[in-house]
Amino acid sequence: MTRTDELRARLLGTPPTDRLWGWVGPLLIAAIGGFLRFWHLGRPDSLVFDETYYVKQGWSLVEHGVELRVADSNEKADRLWNAGTVDVFSDQGDMVVHPPVGKWVIGAGEWLFGPTSSFGWRFSVAVLGTLSILILGRVARRMFGSTALGCTAALLLAVEGTHVALSRTGILDMVVSFFALSAFAALVVDRDRARERLAQVVGGRTDATPLTRGPWLGLRPWRWAAGLSLGLCVSTKWSGLFFLAVFGLMTVFWDMGARRAGGVRSWVTEGLLKDGPYAAVQLVATSAVVYVASWSGWFASTNGYHRQWHTFHPGEGIQWLPAVLRNWVKYHQDMWQFNTTLSTPHSYSSNPWGWMVQARPTSFFYEGPKRGEDGCTVDSCSQAVHTIGTVSVWWVGIVALLVCAFFWAVRRDWRAGAALAGVVAGYAPWFLYQHRTIYAFYSVAFVPYVVLAVTFCLGLVLGGRAAARERRRIGVLVVGGYLLVTIALFAWFYPIHSGEVIPYEQWRRLMWFPSWI
Repeated sequence: MTRTDELRARLLGTPPTDRLWGWVGPLLIAAIGGFLRFWHLGRPDSLVFDETYYVKQGWSLVEHGVELRVADSNEKADRLWNAGTVDVFSDQGDMVVHPPVGKWVIGAGEWLFGPTSSFGWRFSVAVLGTLSILILGRVARRMFGSTALGCTAALLLAVEGTHVALSRTGILDMVVSFFALSAFAALVVDRDRARERLAQVVGGRTDATPLTRGPWLGLRPWRWAAGLSLGLCVSTKWSGLFFLAVFGLMTVFWDMGARRAGGVRSWVTEGLLKDGPYAAVQLVATSAVVYVASWSGWFASTNGYHRQWHTFHPGEGIQWLPAVLRNWVKYHQDMWQFNTTLSTPHSYSSNPWGWMVQARPTSFFYEGPKRGEDGCTVDSCSQAVHTIGTVSVWWVGIVALLVCAFFWAVRRDWRAGAALAGVVAGYAPWFLYQHRTIYAFYSVAFVPYVVLAVTFCLGLVLGGRAAARERRRIGVLVVGGYLLVTIALFAWFYPIHSGEVIPYEQWRRLMWFPSWI
């Protein structure tokens, strides 16, 4: 083994060699997950929960380039929309509280299938939810060096109830989750590519003296891709800023660790001064450019919200800015005020302390058709869309995160740290806003990293390649049993994830569990 090979093994570990199944396995599971997300996607055939805002705003963007206010009350606009009338807009800009990208995503499906199609306004989100399964399966395979564990992660996400329900609903949170996960996956690939380059340059040296300075690690196109994804994430919801901050720190720490493992003496200085500024340009600057560009429809309009604010408020705002930017800043001030102070009581609002145990999942929709209505064949039926998660993922995930914290802090296992980073970015910030009206389904943004934490622990149960045969046999039985329980729990609750019309007594049995916890 050459010096380069030795360094590559130390920096990258042993990658899986079954390339065909490394794609076929995650693709098959993504296809199954896609079927679960697209099956009767148009059910229920009416706006549910916050679709009342984002579906209309998505179509307004397609038609007018900017979100316009509905002409009548939102309730009347919903009735018209559900009846097939989409001409519900005035000519005045609407004060919306999230950037445009997620609504453009929803609008793309409406453009393809028509705004009156409930399948159409959920189509794009279902596509992103399905692609998330494939991405997680591939990134888990890369992280854990195992196609089996990659497929396990993909399967757990495919049958996670919150992820399924949000994939079937035309709102923004699955869009945030997808772009954050895409950025994470790109950074994991970038980590491997950077370490490969470091191994080649350092391992190929003929001089055996220790390095004081390490090499430049290249253009790193995958980190540019991560910057683009994070920009789209922030341009969907501002909560994406936390992913940008945490993932930015994560990738720089990875570079510092690579330089240290590669024998570079000044690995801290090199990581901070050589890798850090370039990472900031790739991630932060790129995200900023994407964010501004996402508002191009508002800049091009004359009737967007606050687009003419300077005309009615002369002498106000930041005077040294051009009028259009002064208006844009004022708009953002209003958005910030709303997003940080919203405290309207809601029966399904949920404190983040209860999210991991599914203490207060969200009911998106409920109707009670009678015999002969909407396919009901008994005296009384129920049709519901509910976001309760698959508890075998979430409850085991609590223990898994504690295990990951130990392995990251004590064993310096980067995989455990990466899973923790995603949870910290998507979960921890909400504890700062416990006074605000927030919901448990926001957890869909970080459920992929809970799945990675669970997969990490399942890998420990299975043991490594050198584990004894009996150990591996027991591990396979334990992991297989866990997956069967998870699939069974998901199948039990699937009717209320997918809006199926079911007998009322069956709905009561399903809803006993959310009520109990």
